[in-house]
Amino acid sequence: MDVETLPIKRRKLSDEVKERILNRIHNDNLQPGDLLPSERELMSSFGVGRPAIREAMQALQNVGLITVRHGERPKVAEPSFDLVLEQLALTMRHVLTHSDASLNNLKEARVLMETQIARLAAERRTHKDINDLREILEKQAAAEANSPDFMNLDGAFHERVARISGNAVLSSLTHAVFDWMARFHADMVSTPGMESLSLNEHQSIFEAIEAQDADAAAQKMADHLNRANTLYHQQNA
Repeated sequence: MDVETLPIKRRKLSDEVKERILNRIHNDNLQPGDLLPSERELMSSFGVGRPAIREAMQALQNVGLITVRHGERPKVAEPSFDLVLEQLALTMRHVLTHSDASLNNLKEARVLMETQIARLAAERRTHKDINDLREILEKQAAAEANSPDFMNLDGAFHERVARISGNAVLSSLTHAVFDWMARFHADMVSTPGMESLSLNEHQSIFEAIEAQDADAAAQKMADHLNRANTLYHQQNA
């Protein structure tokens, strides 16, 4: 069907309000923490009722662009990669649960991402970072017989390595990916009976980061994740 013959869809009033609020934020160069007009002021300015204003505000808050608290004027939100990823979580869950190809893509992407994270961590680590990683490994060793605690500490190790990289995007992505796997594919991040092997692999990654050997850290991380992916594939074949 020719695009020009398609009926023009009527736009929701709240969508128009949302766009105007976004334009105001941009045109007035508002920064995180800056106040927006009150509900009443927006109603008067745009010539619409309270429901359209509230629906637009809720939509903007849901995607992390503004914050709205009862009895206060709305504010421009502080940027947050974690919040953005939380908004994507439900969509990711649906896609990855019903698509083997997407799940394989995620596993491949995780290896590529965390390999480079380990490389950056080895280059940028501080003495405090090393002490923190050592403490996590000690706790993980103590929790070897407790699978849920062991898995949580497994995630803590990967997330701490990601924070050492100094890249907030990579850190948020690592947290989101591990959290999703732990919730819906726990056997991809922790396999009962393999705790000792996983701990030894973590120790090798730690030692490479401590030695500031970027190539070794990247290789040890790749070996660790590829081993886990291969085992998952064998168990679910």
